[in-house]
Amino acid sequence: MHRSAARERGVTLIEVVVAIVVVAIAATAILGAMASITMRGAETMVRQQAVAVAEAYLEEILLQPVASPGGTAPTSRANFNDEDEYNGLSDVGAHDQYGNAIAYLAGYNVSVAVTQTTALTGIAAAQARQINVTVTDPNGVTVMLTGYRANF
Repeated sequence: MHRSAARERGVTLIEVVVAIVVVAIAATAILGAMASITMRGAETMVRQQAVAVAEAYLEEILLQPVASPGGTAPTSRANFNDEDEYNGLSDVGAHDQYGNAIAYLAGYNVSVAVTQTTALTGIAAAQARQINVTVTDPNGVTVMLTGYRANF
């Protein structure tokens, strides 16, 4: 048999190594980007949970009357009956409206400040309240929601 003088075509070892290096670099870049996106997604979820906790506390407080005349301050959050009684509330771990700890939210710390305010035009400070609910998530990021309420 006679062999053809034409050279057989194929891929050299150098070409294969170069192709593997290019694919490895591309895969590393894509996986790095995906890891970054995934990490940001988890942080966003934690921050959104902190906002939800703050909203729940703020709503609970805003549903209370501005002030109840006289009486002694209750010792338990379940017995709070006006907004002023929430001033200084500090929960290590989120709690429900009865003061029971919520196990899955143990890493979120909540503090509440209720103050008289002149921010509401035409309403005396004694009749207006500013409620600041501050939640610190497990990563140490702080979220603060502010609400206003008038006694009219």
